[in-house]
Amino acid sequence: MEHRPPYFTFYLKIIDSLLSRGVINPSMSVLVVCGGETDRELFQQLGFNNVTISNLDSRMTGKEFHPYQWIYQDAEALNLPDNAFDLVVACAGLHHCYSPHRALLECYRVARRCVAVLEARDALLSRIAARVGVVDEYEITAVVGNNCKFGGLRNSSVPNYIYRWTEREVTKAIATYAPYTRPHILWFHAFDPPFVVLKVRKTIKALILLYVAYPVLWLITRVFRSQCNLLGFAVIKPDLSSDMFPWLELKEGQPTINRDWVKTRFTVTE
Repeated sequence: MEHRPPYFTFYLKIIDSLLSRGVINPSMSVLVVCGGETDRELFQQLGFNNVTISNLDSRMTGKEFHPYQWIYQDAEALNLPDNAFDLVVACAGLHHCYSPHRALLECYRVARRCVAVLEARDALLSRIAARVGVVDEYEITAVVGNNCKFGGLRNSSVPNYIYRWTEREVTKAIATYAPYTRPHILWFHAFDPPFVVLKVRKTIKALILLYVAYPVLWLITRVFRSQCNLLGFAVIKPDLSSDMFPWLELKEGQPTINRDWVKTRFTVTE
């Protein structure tokens, strides 16, 4: 079993919260994109049985995540039908893609019930930390941790840019892709200083700076959750048969303009 990443507790909190809210349940089918041993451990701990872990790791044989199955899948172009899995999860993986937004929308397309994501948040404190060298701007540490062969852009040896998200950005991406109703999104925040990463990088000055600043940072992030460095979110997909904008209706199972509604508010040319 590999060493748990520092964000494991936050990851567990997100999935456990979805369980307690009744959004998901352990009998549901789960697809993990950009997945690994951490995902296997978490879903086993929570009692899920029907889990498929996917990634772009050519070293896999298919048996590494037993009792779960593994498939080779590109998060930006999932070779899967719409609504193929009840829950689609991406934990600290979207920032390894050429287009994190495209990968997010692919997860949304394949999910039937919910998409759950954990990524870094683009907070002011995070930008300052990157400027002074406390956190990575490009993920060199991950590549070094994979013997300089994997762990970067699309699991290559090239360190990826660490794309950090905001709530508004997620909302706009989902609303653009699925303009049928307002996105229903649950938000989660956590402050998780990169002590482990700094120790690996041997950046003593940055490590000391972080230890000194930690009490103040902890207080700021407790008061202003938007300054946390980790962002989790769960996008709950709507039931289009009952939850659409009034100017839309279903015809043959597909959303289309509701002409009766439009005629009451606009001059319509027949």
